[in-house]
Amino acid sequence: MTFYFALLPLLLALAGAAQALLARRALRRLAATAPPVSPALPASLLKPLHGAEPGLAQNLAACLAQRHAAAFEVVFGAADPADAALPVAEAAMAGSATPARILSGGAVLGANRKVSQLVHLAAVAQHTALVISDADMRCPPHWLTAVTAPLARPGVGLVTCLYRGEAADGAAWSRLAALGIDWHFLPNAALGEAMGKAQGCYGATMALSRETLTRIGGFEPLLPLLADDHALGVAVREAGLEVVVSPVIPAHVMSEKSFASLWNHEVRWARTVRLLNPAGYAGLALTHPLAWALLAIMLAPGWLTSGALALILAARLALARGVDRALGVPGGWRRWAWLPVRDLLSAAVWVAGLLRGGVTWGAQRYRLGADGRMVETTRAP
Repeated sequence: MTFYFALLPLLLALAGAAQALLARRALRRLAATAPPVSPALPASLLKPLHGAEPGLAQNLAACLAQRHAAAFEVVFGAADPADAALPVAEAAMAGSATPARILSGGAVLGANRKVSQLVHLAAVAQHTALVISDADMRCPPHWLTAVTAPLARPGVGLVTCLYRGEAADGAAWSRLAALGIDWHFLPNAALGEAMGKAQGCYGATMALSRETLTRIGGFEPLLPLLADDHALGVAVREAGLEVVVSPVIPAHVMSEKSFASLWNHEVRWARTVRLLNPAGYAGLALTHPLAWALLAIMLAPGWLTSGALALILAARLALARGVDRALGVPGGWRRWAWLPVRDLLSAAVWVAGLLRGGVTWGAQRYRLGADGRMVETTRAP
């Protein structure tokens, strides 16, 4: 009788193993696709800053060192003129010939402080192509061309791209955060895009023309929203324009000082996805086959469930190895030994995302409305 209770988790585990292999293939195909190299469009790179996170100097130097055949500028912005990121930006600018400037201060226009900065930055940008990039992104030299060239095609309104994870330091929490990007987010998003189901707009990189931005009402409608990237993509599509995912894959440099920091970040992402796409979030159950296999063994220990566990571990290892090879990341058993820990942590985050509750973003605690609006409740400890 106990076997029947184990049947559902067992089937979910086996389906998840198949999904892992499909995601592996989708990511390898994406990584093997050559990014566009022309035309080069004049562009303004908008870079909101907040705090001197580990790796920031290298991230900013990489954006200033883009190999782009057209004119481009970098506009850094911080809400607080005393922000610790600003001296880092000044040092990066001093070592670069790329036109760049800093915009600090300015009124906080809404709950989403990043979008508030984007409103100010877009107002002073000189070029018609606007590229938004988070401060924790480390981009390869061809990235700017790859994410702006598709804007020259008729009907393209916005260009975005997926990203890989990179630990900013040797801390276990930073490594786990980066592995979560590499082995969960990236291949699953690549599979969703390949199937035409993702309809993604990934906030770490978003490029659009000033004409498109004006057409959708500017950044201001995004000010109260947590998932500003998702809302921007929806607005562009509702305007009858296409959102293109460029095959360039920059690095998201992850720095987590504690388990609490890692947990808060990932639960925030999870609850945001669940709020915006409940059916899609439920479908993410398939991306946690190890947890389902362990549950099946607990309910009905035996050769069948044990064999399924071995199969799931093999499929997940094949995914990790395939992703690492596609990204050119040194693998090896020291890295892959983290796989079960990372998989079970991701499953726990998924469960937490199913629960009602607020989210922590920086020093603020927010309650989320049904439409994704943020209402500040308390400051996080």
